Order: sequence, then structure tokens, then C-alpha cells
Amino acid sequence: MATFLYNLGRLAFRRRHFVALIWVALLTLAGVGAASAPAAGTTSFSIPGTEAQKAFDLLEQRFPGASADGATGRIVFKAPDGQKMTDADNKATVAKTVKALGGGTEVVSVTDPFTTNAVSKDGSVAYTSVKYKVPGMELADSTRESLEAAGDDARAAGLTVDVGGDALEAGAEPGAAGEIVGIAIAAVVLVITLGSIVAAGLPLLTAIIGVGIGVSTITVLAKALDLGDTTSTLALMIGLAVGIDYALFIVSRYRNELAEGRDREEAAGRATGTAGSAVVFAGLTVVIALAGLAVVNVPMLTKMGLAAAGTVVIAVLIALTMIPAMLGYAGRKIRPAGEKRKSSKERTSSKEHTSSDAATSQKQAKPNMGTRWASFVIRRPVAVLVLGVVGLGAIALPATQLELGLPDDGSQPTSTTQRRAYDTLSEGFGPGFNGPLMIVVDAKDSDDPTAAFGDVADGIKGLKDVVTVTPPAPNKAGDTATITVIPNSKPSSTQTEDLVHAIRDKGSDFKAETDAEVLVTGTTAMNIDFSQKLNDALVPYLALVVGLAFLLLIVVFRSILVPLKAALGFLLSVLAALGAVVAVFQWGWFSGLIGVEETGPIMSMMPIFMVGVVFGLAMDYEVFLVTRMREAYVHGETPSQAVVTGFRHSARVVVAAAIIMMAVFGGFISSGESMIKMIGFGLAIAVFFDAFVVRMAIVPAVLALLGKKAWWLPKWLDRALPNVDVEGEGLRAHDDPAKGSGSDEDRELVRV
Repeated sequence: MATFLYNLGRLAFRRRHFVALIWVALLTLAGVGAASAPAAGTTSFSIPGTEAQKAFDLLEQRFPGASADGATGRIVFKAPDGQKMTDADNKATVAKTVKALGGGTEVVSVTDPFTTNAVSKDGSVAYTSVKYKVPGMELADSTRESLEAAGDDARAAGLTVDVGGDALEAGAEPGAAGEIVGIAIAAVVLVITLGSIVAAGLPLLTAIIGVGIGVSTITVLAKALDLGDTTSTLALMIGLAVGIDYALFIVSRYRNELAEGRDREEAAGRATGTAGSAVVFAGLTVVIALAGLAVVNVPMLTKMGLAAAGTVVIAVLIALTMIPAMLGYAGRKIRPAGEKRKSSKERTSSKEHTSSDAATSQKQAKPNMGTRWASFVIRRPVAVLVLGVVGLGAIALPATQLELGLPDDGSQPTSTTQRRAYDTLSEGFGPGFNGPLMIVVDAKDSDDPTAAFGDVADGIKGLKDVVTVTPPAPNKAGDTATITVIPNSKPSSTQTEDLVHAIRDKGSDFKAETDAEVLVTGTTAMNIDFSQKLNDALVPYLALVVGLAFLLLIVVFRSILVPLKAALGFLLSVLAALGAVVAVFQWGWFSGLIGVEETGPIMSMMPIFMVGVVFGLAMDYEVFLVTRMREAYVHGETPSQAVVTGFRHSARVVVAAAIIMMAVFGGFISSGESMIKMIGFGLAIAVFFDAFVVRMAIVPAVLALLGKKAWWLPKWLDRALPNVDVEGEGLRAHDDPAKGSGSDEDRELVRV
């Protein structure tokens, strides 16, 4: 592989105009396509194989036109002090609002609070419910805007009005502020690391081009493939992070090759053949992790994973082709500012001394921060290993108390209308009104459907944590009915989850007594089922992703213990990150520092999402850092020397890459949405633990303790595995022409 990529890099360098033209053409084509593509809205949400989804599908059959899975909005009214909602003026104001809401094109029904007993006992609070034809994730923006503006007249009349319900949940999208902050920090880190504005600009430029092509392509395909805004957000987040990192590693290696005395074309080929090989395998691990989300069997997650994986593939291709081409355009400007100021006398002197290679080696051998740190770890491997493992283990302890759920309006910031509506409803009616359960009774096989409906309703009334059970509402055929159950606890609480399970457990009794099947659905039940499905899929997903990546890393490192160490280190960093998420978002530790206003269950997607994304990114650092150690070991250095060499060449760049990723992910912490904030914090802290504790401390400590055993591979397996030559052993044949050709300017030393 190294030889193929070496030739590819040199070709891209020589044919830079052609390569640049191809990528610019692709970006233009994708951009034009995105601009002219039909609006696709947001993706529909379904969870195949769950009881809640089965109930929704049944309602679609038995209650045609009722839009069982349609979104629900709530307008919550609160009377001024000293007044009641039942006062004549207030009733007239509410009636006007109800009439205005009923005119929407996507509206199925609007309830009158005074005919549906939706007024609190003290008369201070009332609410009207709006039922829509489509799920909240498919509502048109105009419909959502009409819902938000519906209470304007009532507010003008003196009422306190707030809007809630799942009809608004899809309306909140993360802004671009997080990405802007991430790019700004990335630019600063790149300039500091590379010492050249041009060198720093190349990774940013190529990453933005790659993300532009990827996100534009997603926009083009959104209508046909039912892709939503969240798909583009994930692709943008991942594509930008890996795009910068992959380009950074190749640019850094290119400068190292120039410092060895090679001409620019040869250096571009070498950088692509060595660092490019690491980029390919690092990209493959990310693709495996993201595409593996299909194991969960939730269509929305599958599409998100595949779209993000496609963006990663584009980032890899750009790093292997466009970066060498851009290096050809950069010329001398790729060098650090200090090198540009070399006097002509120094350049002439470098031509005359035939011992320049030795001087270069001496200069490179000068200890830097990475060298000093690696030497320290090698001297005290046991202490560093114990401290790292115990420290991460302690941080991971809160993960043992992990509670999963999905965020509702109660987790919104107190400044939002959704949160105020949630709190007002809880105050007037109890917290359970924010998450009613829908019971679907299928009595098609029952001898007396009407009696079966009544028995089910009566049986549910006797369960713990039930406040209200509405009378059964049968369909026209009389074989299916819906019953609404109001719990005594809030939707995201464990008590409500226990109630859902209690109703389902009692359903077997109803089936035996009445031949009627009882199904629990509704937003709250759907969230519970979604969390359970993700929880059940976590172990198979982890086994698939880690297993495939483990096999891939065996091929890359030609070792059993190094990939095993990589996988175990990843698990440790993910558990520590989950522990930190639980401590902040569930327990409330230091929550004020990042603006967490309401603690509660951890988003159910968080564990599997972190495993998928963080595993791929963690393996990036493993591949980039350890392949350089492997390269040094293969070229004759002792295991300890190889560790130091790997750190001397790669540590600074890995640290920069980690800071860039943390900046990209950390930018989302400022989001007002708790879900986006949690994802940003979780990914940023996971990258910190993995890069700075696992890869920078635990990895060299373990390799120092293992010595030559780290690179052991059974002979039969060594013969069976393909030789991908990530360390560039096949390029040694080019050593002499590499150092003997090229201009004097090309051979000037470049410090990294």
C-alpha cells in the first residue's frame, strides 16, 4: 500500500492543476445540486420491532385518517392573579386562539379546553391540544411557526401563554456558532503547531472542501433517501474533525521529509505513502464504527451513520490527493516563518557541506517535548500505567449509575417557551400531563370487544402511579379502542417507565381473560422502547465494531497485543467519558459551568453514539502514533527507542489533532439544546481522555513493559496476513534518488 500511495502522492503533486480542478468541479457540482435540490424536510422516525411502533402501525390500519403518530402541540394558558380561565373574557380569548389554530393545513383537530375538562381545579390554568397529520419531525416550518405565534393575541389580552409538545421538538437546530468556534480554535492550533499560515491553511481549506462536498451531496439525496437535518449535522461535525486531522498528519510528515533533505515531489510521495497509509486505515476504523450503527436497526441512525461515513471517505480521498497537489502550489511558503528568514549565506553553506544529512539527523535527534515525555514514561512505566488506569477508572465510576432516557420539554432551558409550558402544566395538572400514555386495545379476536375495553380500563385504574384513565374510544368497526392514561410522574422518570412495564405485564392477563391484545404507545412509551432497543444493541454493536477494527489493526501493526491494548484503552476512555457525562448531566456536578439547567436521565443514544464516534477517532490517534513507532522498530530501533522516536515525530501533531477535535466538539457545548450540549461535552471529554491519558500515557507505558513482545505475531498468522506495508518499508529503494535529486531550495531543512 505504501508504494501505491507513494506513487499516487507524486502523481497528484505533478498533476496538481488537474487534481485541484477535479475537486473544485466536484464541489461546484455538489453545491449547484444542493442549491437546486427539492426541500426534504426532516427524516421520519420509526423503531421497527418495538411495541410502541407496532401500536402506531395498528392505529394507522384501524383508525384511518386519524394520524396516530402525528405530532401534538399544546398551548398552555395561565390567568393573571385574581382571575380564572373560566372568566368570560378569558374564555373568549381562548376560543379565538382555538379557531385560529384550526385553520392550519396540517392540523387534524384542536380541542376546546372548556369542553374537554382541560382546566385545572383552581381555574388558573387551561390548555388546548393540537393534533397534526404528520409526525413532529416532518412538520413544515410554516406550521410550526403558526403554532408558536398562535398565542400572541392571548398574550396581548393579558394571559400568560406558552407552547409545548413534540411539534416543536424538531424545530430546534444547532446553529453554526459551535462550528465557527471550532474552526477558529483549529486555525490557531494549526498555526502554532506548523509555524506557517500557509501550512496551517491547507488542512482547513481541504477539510472545508471535503465537508462541503459531503454535506451538499447529503442535501441532494435528502428527498430521495428521507435524510434529515440531524444527518447533515453529524456529517459536518465528523467530517470537519477528521478532515483537518488527516490533512494535518500528511502536511506534518511532508515537512519532516523535507527536513531529511528530499526534494518536494519526493517528500510529497513519501508523506502520502507513510502518513497516507495511516490515514487510510484510520479512516477505515471510523467508517466501520459509523456504518456499524446499522446494527441498531433504527432507520434514522443507520442513515446518519452511513452519511457521516461517506463524508469520512471523502476526507480520506482529499487527504491522499488534494493535499499533495496543494503542497505543490505552496512551494517555500510551507516552511515555518523562521526557516523562511534563512540567509542566503546559510543556504549556500548547506550546499557545500556533504555532511548535511548527519547534521540533519543531529538536529532531529535534539530532544523535544514528545521525546522528553516518552523517555519519562519509559523510565517509570508502572507508575504511569497505574496512575492512568486508576484515574480513568475513578472517573468512570458514575457510569455504574447510568440512567437512560430521551430529553423532553422538562430538560429545556428555563428561558424557552417549551419549558415554561411544561412547568405550568405540571403546576396546574401534575407532571404526568406532560407525557400521557396511549393504550391501544385490539379486541378483534374477542367475543365482546366492548366489555374487553372496559375491563382493560378498569384494570389499569388499579395500577400504581396512575392519576387518570379516560373512557375507551373505539373505532368505527368497534374492534379497536384507545385509552389515555395520565401518570402521576413526569415522562422521563423511572416511575413512568415502571408504569409502562406494569401495563404491558398486565396485558398478558387481559389477553388470557378477554382475548384482547393490549399495546402501550405514545411519545413517552416510544422513548422508553427506543432507549431499550439501543441498550440491547450496545453489546452486539460493540462486538462488531471492536472486532472488525481489531482484525484491521492486526493487519496494520502485525501484532496481537498492540491492537488488544488499543481496544482496551478505548473502552477505558469511553467509560470514563460516560462517567463524566453522568456526573454532570445526571448528578449535576459542575453543571453550572457549562449551563446545564436541568439534570435527568442521559440521552439513550449517548452510549452507542459515543462508542461509534469515539472508537473511530480514538483509533486515529492509535494508528498515527503507533505506526511511527512500528516504522522505527522495523527499521532497526529497539522497542524503547522506537517509542521515543514515535513520540518525537508524532506526539506534537497528535496533541494538536486532539485539541482541534475537542474544539470542534466542544463548540456545541454552548448550544441551548440539552441533547446537543450533551453530545458536544461527551465527545470532547472522550477525546481528551483518549488522546492525553490513554494514547499519551498508557500506550507508551504498556509498550515499554512489553518490549519486543508487543510486536509478536504467530508465524502462521504472519504468513496468512496481507502485507500492507504501512510503515513504508517498500519505499527504502527510493532512498538514494530521494536525497540526491531536487533543487537546493527543496533540500532546505524544515523544522516541525
